[in-house]
Amino acid sequence: MRIPGTRQTIDQGDLDAVTCALQRDLLTTGPGVAEFESAFAQATGARFAVALNSGTSALHAAVCAAGIGESSGGSAEDEVIVPAISFVATANAVLYQNAKPVFADVESNTLRIDPADVRRKITSRTKAILAMDYAGQPCDYAALQEIADQHGVLLLADACHSLGGKVSANHSTKKVGSLADVSCFSLHPAKQITSCEGGVATTNDESLAARMKAFRNHGISTDHRAREKRITHQYAMESLGYNYRLSDVQSALGLSQLHRLEKFTARRQHLAGLYDSLLGECDFVAPLESDAADGHARHLYVVKWKPEIAGCSRDQAFTAMRKSGIGVNVHYQPIFEQPYYQRLIVKGAIEAARCPTARQVYSQILSLPIFPTMTQAEVHDVVSSLKSVAATWRRKTEVAA
Repeated sequence: MRIPGTRQTIDQGDLDAVTCALQRDLLTTGPGVAEFESAFAQATGARFAVALNSGTSALHAAVCAAGIGESSGGSAEDEVIVPAISFVATANAVLYQNAKPVFADVESNTLRIDPADVRRKITSRTKAILAMDYAGQPCDYAALQEIADQHGVLLLADACHSLGGKVSANHSTKKVGSLADVSCFSLHPAKQITSCEGGVATTNDESLAARMKAFRNHGISTDHRAREKRITHQYAMESLGYNYRLSDVQSALGLSQLHRLEKFTARRQHLAGLYDSLLGECDFVAPLESDAADGHARHLYVVKWKPEIAGCSRDQAFTAMRKSGIGVNVHYQPIFEQPYYQRLIVKGAIEAARCPTARQVYSQILSLPIFPTMTQAEVHDVVSSLKSVAATWRRKTEVAA
């Protein structure tokens, strides 16, 4: 791609941090993980942070720690309300626990989970609400928390898009990572910061943090360093867990990147503002709305394509932009439309989703390139290419008429 959809930002400090970690005695289960967790908790305003090997692992750990599913002391009938539009991992984490995802529709103007539809779909079987901060904009956690409190369920956050985001209300500001009972982050190279692959779960609940730490280590309550300090070889597997550990080398990269989070976020917000300005004169697209521009982490910049004005479909625009070397993308097809979920619905394992807004907006949404090292000239180039695509198809339509 001439202009990729996203790109990681690695500097000499990152290289030095990784080199230093590689020279330590412990490449994994060493002190570097705890150091990274402490800094991450501070950066997100949470009491505890648990580092894992992916954002998906963080989601799985959160659902397990919440006691959802038979393997965690729950039931196979347990339900978790999830957004219809998200990456598949959001709902997959519920299936991993042999529980049932229930799809709630999204807000048409933001594509975040719709609290009104959450309220409609919550039942006595609901054990948690799992919201997702689409494109980097925090969900309406005040509304979701009210619903969760009324029904006595946990509020979980898929914050894989929103590290660096915040919510301001009632003369106070809270950071993403401290807005739900557990918040889950991804450290994939496409995200705000990276550890190559990795994830983090944050919480203010010490017992939830302890459960997630055991879960990432096969359900064992102590790790190598803890046993070494106690001079013992014995360990206890208290529950079923997985090998979801993050290494010290990855933690070193994550910590180095974390120091530049505010800089990365500010740059993304600047580029989004430039897009807003340039696209204001384009009648064939409509950027998603933002309730609080200063709190939007801007992981993605998503527009709604207007085929009736542009003269072509979103998919035709996608193909034309890709052929011109610009890495546009689509985030995401409704999860329930994926073949695996369709088979589950046919079998009656999960209920068919009634999410008309998600079905409608999927054919319209288009993600434009955005990443910290993107230049203003590249933003102008993307917008010019969009205009060119629309102009070309409009001419074709006029000729055909």
